[in-house]
Amino acid sequence: MSQQSAPRPTDLVVFGGTGDLSMRKLLPSLYLLDRDGHLDGGTRVIAVSRDGLTDADLRDKTSSAVRGHPAVQVVEPDVLRRFLDRLSHVTVDVGGDPSGWAALAAALDPGRDRVFYLAVPPMISGDICRGLDGAGLATPGSRVVMEKPLGRDLASSRAVNDAVGAVFDEQRIYRIDHYLGKETVQNLLVLRFANVFLEPLWNSRWIDHVQITATETVGVGGRRGYYDTSGAMRDMVQNHLLQLLCLTAMEPPASYDREAVRDEKLKVLQSLRPVTGDRVAEDTARGQYGRGTVQGVEVHGYLDEAGGPAVSDTETFVALRAEIANWRWAGVPFYLRTGKRVGHARSEIVIRFREVPHTIFPGTDTVPGAGSLVIRLQPDEGIHLTMLAKTPGAGALRLRPVPLELSFADTFSTRSPEAYERLLMDVLTGDSTLFMRRDEVEAAWRWVDPIIEAWNSTDTTPETYPAGSAGPEGAHRLIGRTGRTWHEEEQPR
Repeated sequence: MSQQSAPRPTDLVVFGGTGDLSMRKLLPSLYLLDRDGHLDGGTRVIAVSRDGLTDADLRDKTSSAVRGHPAVQVVEPDVLRRFLDRLSHVTVDVGGDPSGWAALAAALDPGRDRVFYLAVPPMISGDICRGLDGAGLATPGSRVVMEKPLGRDLASSRAVNDAVGAVFDEQRIYRIDHYLGKETVQNLLVLRFANVFLEPLWNSRWIDHVQITATETVGVGGRRGYYDTSGAMRDMVQNHLLQLLCLTAMEPPASYDREAVRDEKLKVLQSLRPVTGDRVAEDTARGQYGRGTVQGVEVHGYLDEAGGPAVSDTETFVALRAEIANWRWAGVPFYLRTGKRVGHARSEIVIRFREVPHTIFPGTDTVPGAGSLVIRLQPDEGIHLTMLAKTPGAGALRLRPVPLELSFADTFSTRSPEAYERLLMDVLTGDSTLFMRRDEVEAAWRWVDPIIEAWNSTDTTPETYPAGSAGPEGAHRLIGRTGRTWHEEEQPR
């Protein structure tokens, strides 16, 4: 979306380069970038791990990952061979045998840009950065990419950022949130700020409420151990959902410049009304999936998943009501929800407009589903506007909701890049617009921490909801207290 500089020869060093994230997302995305001509011919990918692999082992593993990636419909042998030739492996035991740092130094080319991607748990990020600094590898032009979670709370987030910031200055730190790489998320800014007919309506006078949803049919699977230390609030709300809220609610930036955009996002986070005390029980709901049926298949409950204790109060579903205390949004509730093992996967932003001030058509004030703008992130990225129209025919005048659809797949002939493709390209070209700044991360934790603390200080536990359902009843009560419903429930059947 922004004007990007041409890619330069780069040594991309991936710590955790043989792990799950690298094989599922990073390396296949880099293959796609190479296929589409977005990698400089001199760019290399150096996977760092403790696995002791040979280069040939890494290339075999990567070849299988690329072939199995859903976005790689057809593998082009020449492209795959060229991409695999870029790969090498270096064994480094962070905090252990120091000889690994010397081996990494020998593998790097002083004439190339350097990007260090930390696809590792955040608690060892500081150790890696200190190791890079001690080996003289954190050169002035190098950049570092950090994956979430950036801590478990404000204090631990500050500790991680302090450790990384002691080696890399803020301008060279890229905190990644893959939701911000989605085409539809970026189009949200274009929708708002490049179309004069929408921006005048984007305020409390014309918008009744906003819903932001990110739900999945899958469970935690093999991540139970991680999830018991995180939960849906830390895993999804603190980063993904609050970032979507920022892009939905932010004021127009002076320009599409990285600091201008991030300044406006920060203002939204700073304007969030704190949810504390009795408001926590009133404005939040949490649940944990039990056994059930998802798409015709019987599945385990959360407590049956391997890797965790038989008893846990970890939430796998969160719904909450947020308010932004500023002139544009005063009085407009933002409903956020995220959950695993529900009946339908969806990621979307729903703008629900107010009713007309006075209707001249009988019954139109009760037509379900009218007056909604839906920005769909997945599946089927696109924009969906529902408006009222007259039903054809003579006799009594009747209105019904009709959709205006923009499907990106149908409208544009070019393939939409995967989120990681876009963000990796931005890292390689030095564009940090779609990455989180430290003050954004800390502002989000300041809002989230009191909610988690209130949950932990009470005897209440997450409400069990059957896998395959629409989530806990508490989520429906939360939005239903004001006579509103979640978007999918108001659609005409």
